[in-house]
Amino acid sequence: MDLIIDACGWVAVARGRLNVDLELRSLLGQPEWVLPAGVQAELERLDQTERGLLLDLVRLRATVVPTPAGLDHPDDHIVALAKERGAAVLTVDRALKARLAESGVTIVEVVDGHRLRRIDP
Repeated sequence: MDLIIDACGWVAVARGRLNVDLELRSLLGQPEWVLPAGVQAELERLDQTERGLLLDLVRLRATVVPTPAGLDHPDDHIVALAKERGAAVLTVDRALKARLAESGVTIVEVVDGHRLRRIDP
């Protein structure tokens, strides 16, 4: 299963200093990481002011997916990509989680600041 990474979800992982591979293994196996181009840009902007976001790990592991025409907002791209690929999404954004749940997408979220939880549709 693919795992699409949202900026706020990745920030929560970095702040929680989670062993993301170990946490994900119990929830999704060994997912392929997918990074929408808009999310990549968000993370790079955030990294200029907030260090320790583990961007080298994301750059090494994730496949960047270009933003298609008409989907300028990263959340729109995330929802479309998740539906298209049958992928899970790593996020803590409440509005995005609501949209994903309505679309029948599996959500992976950081809870209690130090662990991941899978929410199936």
